[in-house]
Amino acid sequence: MYWLFMAGAISFEVAGTISLKISHGFTKPMYVVITIIAYVISFTFMGLALKGLPVSTVYALWAGVGTALVAIIGIAAFGEPTSAIKIASILMIVMGVVGLHFAERLV
Repeated sequence: MYWLFMAGAISFEVAGTISLKISHGFTKPMYVVITIIAYVISFTFMGLALKGLPVSTVYALWAGVGTALVAIIGIAAFGEPTSAIKIASILMIVMGVVGLHFAERLV
């Protein structure tokens, strides 16, 4: 169940960040409202996930996977420039999150 809360927290964090981009610097009120609501829901789910998962795992997943997904969406949906270094960096973020997750299991 806690992993479902994690998935929700990441999904709403990504939605909030994308809405923030679409709000064009808080000039489109509908997207500002969506941004705020998405982040509130994201933090709520993250808080619920923290009831059963270690904080290092929760935060690493939330920040790392969220960052990687937003970067990929930025490239795919907004035509942001990409390069081999950018792709390698996204892969390193994902590898770091996976490494932290497995490190928790070894302790």
